[in-house]
Formats: sequence, structure tokens, C-alpha cells
Amino acid sequence: MSRALAADLVVVGGGLGGVAAAHTAARLGRRVILVSRFEWLGGQLTTQAVPPDEHQWIETGTTSPSYAELRTRIRAHYRRNYPLSARARRSADLNPGLGTVSRLCHEPRVAAIVIEELLSPSIASGLLTVLRGYSPVAAERDGDTVTSVLVRHRDGSEVTLTAPLVADATELGDLLPLAGIGHVIGAESAAETGELHAPDLADPLDQQAVTWCCALELRIGEDHTIDRPAGYGHWRDTVDPRWPGPQLSWTDVVPDGLAIRTRPLFAAAPRSAEHRTDDDLWHYRRILARRNLDPSFPGGEITLVNWPQADYWELPLLGVDAETHRRALAGAREQTLSLVHWMQTEAPRAGGGQGYPELTLRGDVTGTLDGLAQEVYVRESRRIRALVTVTEEHIGRLMRGDTGAAQFTDTTGIGYYRIDLHPSTSGRTYVDIDCLPFQIPLGALIPQGIRNLLAAAKNIGTTHITNGAYRLHPVEWSIGEAVGALAVFCAETGSEPEAVHGKPALLADFQRLLTGTLGITLSWPDEVRVPAARHDSIPLDA
Repeated sequence: MSRALAADLVVVGGGLGGVAAAHTAARLGRRVILVSRFEWLGGQLTTQAVPPDEHQWIETGTTSPSYAELRTRIRAHYRRNYPLSARARRSADLNPGLGTVSRLCHEPRVAAIVIEELLSPSIASGLLTVLRGYSPVAAERDGDTVTSVLVRHRDGSEVTLTAPLVADATELGDLLPLAGIGHVIGAESAAETGELHAPDLADPLDQQAVTWCCALELRIGEDHTIDRPAGYGHWRDTVDPRWPGPQLSWTDVVPDGLAIRTRPLFAAAPRSAEHRTDDDLWHYRRILARRNLDPSFPGGEITLVNWPQADYWELPLLGVDAETHRRALAGAREQTLSLVHWMQTEAPRAGGGQGYPELTLRGDVTGTLDGLAQEVYVRESRRIRALVTVTEEHIGRLMRGDTGAAQFTDTTGIGYYRIDLHPSTSGRTYVDIDCLPFQIPLGALIPQGIRNLLAAAKNIGTTHITNGAYRLHPVEWSIGEAVGALAVFCAETGSEPEAVHGKPALLADFQRLLTGTLGITLSWPDEVRVPAARHDSIPLDA
């Protein structure tokens, strides 16, 4: 027998989109139930262990105030609790790891703590209930309405959830098949979308590589070599036709143009626990830098492994049977562990020799015993068939020229990231496309033919191509924030999401809630929107 809980909004999925949706609706006075598979909230920022990939305007006033608050709180945590160097304490834009992928490279554990602090007042007030350790297993519909969602705890207990509005913020769009909601997986055809870079034929199994990330610390003079994984020889020796050699190598390809490059772990031999050379993998996603810390700090430097060497593309996660799905996840884990073992034992070492046995897995940083992230980093989800679908023609520079991205009258926020698709399970290599600063249309959050379910993560109305730009941290947060605000607006006006989208007066009132109460920017300034020169996001291969 299951328990039953009701709220104004049920959010299934504890990633950044789900957190933002729940936080927004609760702070606006509505009762919310947030369902998370994990104890930690935050998804790609925490349980998937990916430092935030962000654009070059993230520190400006165009950023969502609530996302800016999250970033400010993360910096404040380091200032309050860490023995920072004098220089780091003076830094207004403190970057704990000094990684080049982001202006704010930090430990996943810290982000999880900060998200708890952010949500704590809403939990204390009773407006927000967080169900941890639960996953959706069923959804009931009455015609075009989702009437309930059944979630199951890892101990087998179940809870039936009901609300006027339900948000799917899961990493893979799990509610969509459970509720029988139309969706797309993999790649659409060029004939369907009109996109320049879409394949000629639709391919549901054309899904981006996933990555099982891990945290590593450098402990000079120590030996932390892990056991050789059972499938190590496969990962060390297999050469994919689209790759210059085995993935267990310092050689890969540049996503933009596919030129072969060599990027070692360290560009120069490390002589201490502080490493200062920037042109290497270690510095790329470093999340704790010794130069930011007082010399008395006993720990070493820590980096996050989310590199091409750990991209898993042998089997897809979606559109396959449960056993294939399980094998894909197991393969991604084994590949990352094989990469770690290779780095410790066989990798060419800067200055000569082989192996860095002084690398040690830091599971305390990722919240696990084995040092790997709590879940695999997912770049691609099921995607709703939405009222509005964002295509390459809306945001791709090659298709639009220098006129700026399409302007959506139903905009709910803004974002920017290069269209960046990793090698896929169908054999495609990188698809890397120059992109224009874009908007997030309300219609992309609303499925066709469903009155009360909203997409709140990577499952919105994008294509396989444009998902590559809408999948990163600040955009996912803004998607969730718009969903939370829409739930409140619908409750207060007695409207339904499709009516808000379709009626100009309602849409204008909703957008005033976004801009006035929440301070959200709905359009890029002209000097950003219509670029005079190419704009690149900071990372090139997230």
C-alpha cells in the first residue's frame, strides 16, 4: 500500500532544473513536492560531478538572479570555511579550482551543501517537501491530464503524488513514456527539421556519449594505484574508426574542425602538490587549486575527470531494453576506472617514464566510496514534442548569419552555449556548430496534447542538434525557474499552460511576473544578441 501526498506542483527529478522549479514555486508561496533519486540535489552540478559550463556573460546583470545567488553562495562557502590565501580572499570573482572550463570551478560536495542552504527556508516553512531516494515507476492519465505519479523508494515503499501541474525534471525524461506523452529520442532527419547539420535519416540510436566522471587528487610521492578493471584491455587497445587511436591516450580531436591534438595530464612534470601549468587536462577541470589556499592546508589539488578519454559511446541509454541500458552504464563506469588505472600505470609521464601512481580517487568529493560520481553524466534526454521546437535555424550562426538568434515572443529567459554534440552511439563524431545567444521559449516547455505536464530539464522541445546548446547548467536552471513560475501563475490565474502560451494578454502578465518579481532577463542586449564577431562559450568539449 502506498501513501498519498498532494501539492500545488510536483517536480520529479532533483537536478538543476528540478531544484530551480521547486525553489521558484516555493519562494512564491506554493506547496511543492520535489522527488530525487539521490540524497544530494543538483544533478549535473553535484551527483554527476560536472563543474558549471557557462558563457562569458555569466557575471553580468543578464544572468538570472536566482542562478547568480547560487554562484554567490558557492563562493561564500569557500570564503567562510576554507583557509584561503590572501590573494584569493581579495578576489571578487573567486574561482576555487582555477579551472579554465568555468569562472567557478568547485567541488560537487560544496554545491550540494549550498543547494541545501538555498532550499532550507522553504523546507522549514513546509512549502517544500523533498522526497529523497525515490524514482518514478508509473503515471496515471485521464485523457489529456496526468492525474497522479507513483514514485518508489529504494527500500520498496511507494508514494502516490498528485498536483494540478507536474514537472518532469528527470535526467532522461522518465515521465514521458510512463505517462504516454509523445517524445523524440536520438536524431531527427534533415527533412523533418530543416537543419543544416541534421543527418539525412532519422536515427533514434544516435545519442551523445555519456561520461561517468570522477574526482582525482595529486599526492606527490604516494602510490594509490587501483586494481586493473576486468575489461581494461578493451579500453586500452580498441581504436574507434572516428578516433586517432585508443581513447586511453593523451591524443584526441578538437571538436571544432576535428584536428588531432595531444593534450597530456600535465604539460610539465609536477614537482609539488601545486601545479601551475595551464595547457593540460589537469588544469582544465581543476576544482581545488593550491594557489588559492594557505600553505598550511594539508590537502592536494583536485581535478574532475570529464574528458574525451572517458566519453562512452558503445551503447545508447534510450530506446533499448533494460539489459542494454544496464550494460551501457556498467561500460561507462568500467571505462572511467580503466582510464584511471591507465593514468596511474601506463600513461606517458611528463619528463619521461610511465604512470602517475600518485593520483588518488576522491570519493568524498563526489559522495561515493569508489571515487566515481553518483550517476553518469547525461548529455541527452528524451525530448517532448512541444508547442514550439527550437531548431538550428533559430540559433545556429551558419543558418542565420549575423542577424542574431530568432526572437521568440513567448520568451521566458535567455542562455548561450555553443552547439556541442559529443561523438554518438551511431558512429557520428563531434558536431560542433557556432551558435548565437538565444532565448528559451515557453512553448518549448509545454508538450502537445497534455494539459498539465511541463518539461523542466534537457527534455524540452529542442532537436538533437539544438539540445547541444540548451543542455548546460545555467540554461537548465532557467528552464526550471520558468516552469516553477508558470505553475504559480497558473494557480493564481486559474489558467492552463497552453492558454498562457496562446493568449497574448496572459502571456504578457506571465512575462511581467518573470521580469518584475523574479528579475529575469528575457532578451539579450543588442550588442550581445547581434554579434559583430564570433562568440565562443568558454568550454569547447563539455
